[in-house]
Amino acid sequence: MQATRIIAVRHGETAWNVDTRIQGHLDIALNATGVLQAGRVAQALADEAVDAIYASDLLRAWQTACAIAHACRCTPTPERQLRERAFGRFEGKTFAELEQHWPEDSRRWRQRDPDWEPPGGESLIALRQRIAAAVTELASRHLGGQIVLVAHGGVMDVLYRLATGQELQAPRTWLLGNTAINRLLWTPDGLTLVGWGDTRHLDDLVRDESSA
Repeated sequence: MQATRIIAVRHGETAWNVDTRIQGHLDIALNATGVLQAGRVAQALADEAVDAIYASDLLRAWQTACAIAHACRCTPTPERQLRERAFGRFEGKTFAELEQHWPEDSRRWRQRDPDWEPPGGESLIALRQRIAAAVTELASRHLGGQIVLVAHGGVMDVLYRLATGQELQAPRTWLLGNTAINRLLWTPDGLTLVGWGDTRHLDDLVRDESSA
């Protein structure tokens, strides 16, 4: 059975990552560290044979994808379905603010309640369905080849769970570092994990997505 190799990369760091502020669908640019991380991961992937690069159309992912595309001599393609989880009215709030003002919502979020929806946002179940459909659509175009997906911490978390059979509510024991290199294999039967969380190109520049 033919397969598609996938390199999945979370975007570089933003100021809101540092501030533990929920970004969701808000369009936040990379900070100086994020730009450096994007350059490092681009160098690390420069010699990869890449058939296509698909990226969330949000600026932090798009900037990261453009750096990778330049190094790989490809043209990135924006893909809205690779966006971060929508957090509705909680976007722009810090983790502490959510805990202080909406303690019940904060509890359900931190306990990974699959059915909980932020007001105006999407549940973990909806996020998983969106990402699974997007990966199937994109990977099926490149059977026998290799693609790069540049997205967000919540997307990386779903990809890991899909590849390993982890339930949505299972506590996370794996890292979601900015611009870590994650490798998966897709066939029509689904995803399998090849390698995860390679940050050798970053030295001490890694920040994990501790809330996902």
